[in-house]
Amino acid sequence: MTENLPVLRPFAALRPTPVHAAAVLAPPYDVLDSNEAWRRAAGKPHSFLHISKAEIDLAAGTDPYAPAVYAKAAENLNRLVAEGVLVRETRPCFYVYRLTAGAHVQTGIVGAASVAAYDAGRIRRHEFTRPEKEDDRVRQIEAVNAHTGPVLAAYRPNPMVAAVTRRVTATSPLFTVTADDGVTHGVWQVADENDGAMLAAAFAAMPALFIADGHHRSAAASRVAAARRAANPARRGEERDHSFLLVSFPADEMVILDYNRIVSTLNGLDRETFLAKVAGMCAVTASPCPVKPVARGIMGMYLPGQWYHLAWRAAPPADPVAGLDVSLLTDRLLAPVLGITDLRQDRRIDFMGGARGLAALAERVDGGASAAFAMYPPSMDELMAVTEAGRVMPPKSTWFEPKLADGLLSLPLE
Repeated sequence: MTENLPVLRPFAALRPTPVHAAAVLAPPYDVLDSNEAWRRAAGKPHSFLHISKAEIDLAAGTDPYAPAVYAKAAENLNRLVAEGVLVRETRPCFYVYRLTAGAHVQTGIVGAASVAAYDAGRIRRHEFTRPEKEDDRVRQIEAVNAHTGPVLAAYRPNPMVAAVTRRVTATSPLFTVTADDGVTHGVWQVADENDGAMLAAAFAAMPALFIADGHHRSAAASRVAAARRAANPARRGEERDHSFLLVSFPADEMVILDYNRIVSTLNGLDRETFLAKVAGMCAVTASPCPVKPVARGIMGMYLPGQWYHLAWRAAPPADPVAGLDVSLLTDRLLAPVLGITDLRQDRRIDFMGGARGLAALAERVDGGASAAFAMYPPSMDELMAVTEAGRVMPPKSTWFEPKLADGLLSLPLE
């Protein structure tokens, strides 16, 4: 019975000592390219980027998916352990993870998520994955024999979890670190066994957790567990390598930013013809300033030198996926007018997280792209409604801020 599956378990983390936490903390592996990671890690031998982006320690131009990269990641992780920078907890426990970005605060629970619960749909995804990205995470997990990148998830607010969180955060944290972007990361250990038992019971009773970010990491964890189970049928699914690292926050504390679109083609149309086609579907108003949508059904569009305010003329369908603004853009404009139908593979479309701002969108277009679209983000309620309907969102629909860090907590598989 899937309702009896454990969802989140305590685990013995691999973590930095408090004195090394600031030096280890790194941005998530997937928000930096190799050159950015090299610059960020320069002069920082303890940065977790030496593990999550290990190509920075090999010859310039090394393929980030080359076998040598994964071997170097394992070597670097072992080095930090040998140097005492990273230490292993002596007993399993849960952790509390708090993100503070300006006035925004969100506080979540860190545990070892059950692969069986993920496979059974208790830990739900909202987007498809790309095979090459999954393969990369599988190789990384196998090379370092650990989950080093946390999956970000949401749960519907729960009074039992909230009570434990309040008790734990009233004590001193293991460490509190402020990253280069100004976001503060605080980590507490849930030392009391009764509190740990309450958390395990609370999460086991939840109908579902909802993956916000980390779809490739969770899918890769499932593949690693399946491969190890096939190699050893005696495994029961309770082993550490049948888990993955997950941080789950109450949904009402999470923030989804816009995930905007940039296209490199107008599909052979000149500017006036393209605008006329857009006007057939939207009310179009030229704007003297950047357009940041403030409600569903509204978009900003930028063509070289000019912003436009767009409002769909036809109401959205009631379907939870088709009614999303990102779906409407594809179904009503990108596909029929620009011929862009496959957002996962078509190289004529690119995506930019809302944290970069509207000026960055305009810079891309003024630098050679054809058009950019500023989107209104979906809500957490919309995300959960999509997953509860057994559906997925279009690619690049959600951008969550603030981001979790790599390196503060890792889940060893043995």
